[in-house]
Amino acid sequence: MHSSMETDAAVHESGDRLKAGLKNRHLSMIAIGGVIGAGLFVGSGAGIAATGPGILLSYALAGLLVVLVMRMLGEMAAADPRSGSFSAYADRALGRWAGFTIGWLYWFFWVVVLAVEATAGAVILNGWLPAVPQWAFALLVMAVLTATNLFSVASYGEFEFWFAGIKVVAIVAFIAVGALAVFGLLPGTHAVGTDNLAGHGGFLPHGAGAVFTGMLTVVFAFMGSEIVTLAAGESADPQGAVSKATNSVIWRIGVFYLGSILVVVTLLPWDAASVRSSPYVAVLQHVGIPGAAQVMNVIVLTAVLSCLNSGLYTASRMAFSLGGRGDAPAAFARVTGRGVPRAAILASVVFGFVAVFFDYTSPTTVFRFLLNSSGAVALFVWLVICCSQLRMRRILERESPERLTVRMWWYPYLTWFAIGLIAFVVAYMFTTHDGRVQMVLSLVAAGVVLVAARVVQARRTRAHGAGEAAPVDM
Repeated sequence: MHSSMETDAAVHESGDRLKAGLKNRHLSMIAIGGVIGAGLFVGSGAGIAATGPGILLSYALAGLLVVLVMRMLGEMAAADPRSGSFSAYADRALGRWAGFTIGWLYWFFWVVVLAVEATAGAVILNGWLPAVPQWAFALLVMAVLTATNLFSVASYGEFEFWFAGIKVVAIVAFIAVGALAVFGLLPGTHAVGTDNLAGHGGFLPHGAGAVFTGMLTVVFAFMGSEIVTLAAGESADPQGAVSKATNSVIWRIGVFYLGSILVVVTLLPWDAASVRSSPYVAVLQHVGIPGAAQVMNVIVLTAVLSCLNSGLYTASRMAFSLGGRGDAPAAFARVTGRGVPRAAILASVVFGFVAVFFDYTSPTTVFRFLLNSSGAVALFVWLVICCSQLRMRRILERESPERLTVRMWWYPYLTWFAIGLIAFVVAYMFTTHDGRVQMVLSLVAAGVVLVAARVVQARRTRAHGAGEAAPVDM
């Protein structure tokens, strides 16, 4: 075991340093906006259709899991803020193979997301300007946000501050207007009571099992909550930022997800066709907001740009951390005079462009494979965070108890509960066709990366000797 956490950090991080260019307001808005993705606005309809009003339980269960995982991650990140976040902690707590595998899987997830979000944004922009081809808009948004990330971390933070701010204002306004309509306080509306919650087949029209089916459709919408722990390392007060972010995750999920979905299923019948296709547009149309569809398009476009901006940032910082630990090309760990990991950003963008290309040329084959093979990465990441925290907590209590400024509740019982819940979701995914395809292909992707990890470790052993190459003995 290394003599200290600082020594271990020196082994795994390069000498190049990222700059502390993120302000507290940037981190606060990144933390708040991180849980509001385009999936909430456009993807929640499928979950409502599959579960009925009981989708609230699905969101609550998935939200509970995220709260627990974020608390665990917050404990480790507050004690030792690092650019690689959970990948760096897995590297030290579980072994080099774990940090390598989960780091590259996470990078893969986000570069595929880049393609998804760029295409989604292009579709909206093309609807407004049909004369411009979709691929041109996809190229444009990727290029603009790449330039933003290349300039400085402060420019990323500023863009994300305003993107996230628009999302927050939009969702708060939606909840406020919807609540007034629920109680019949808007012109042309009447109090609806619990008719839509209890009617139309009841609160659980498809049975209690549908709660878990709905959970599968919403659990991945929470991916992104962990971004603030990666960004905290580039702020002046990383410990304080992480503490605030993890402490506020409960109300963020409660207000933005549960609050807005409660408005939808209370105000409108869950089985209405308009709710299935676009629940938020349906609510805006119901309360008489003129041009509701276009209003939502603007909000969704903002969410898309925010996700693309953060996705590029997150992928590049994970690549930077992998490079610093010798698990990626050394160029990824080099930074410019502005403290920006240029090579890591460009490598992430190149893969994103390749994925966009496949989205247009092979949407049902190659791109579908990319989507499915990265679909369960969120669960893998959360599971690794739980397992890492189990070991890191013991190490911190023994070596540096003063660093435990954020503590996991009821350790280790809630940690084991979260592990069990994740295992249950993984098992339940095999009961549905789409879930089974995603899990099988994601496991294949994880297996390929794990083999690569072992190959890299074997080469490191031959080149430098077993003492340096062996997994960190915690």
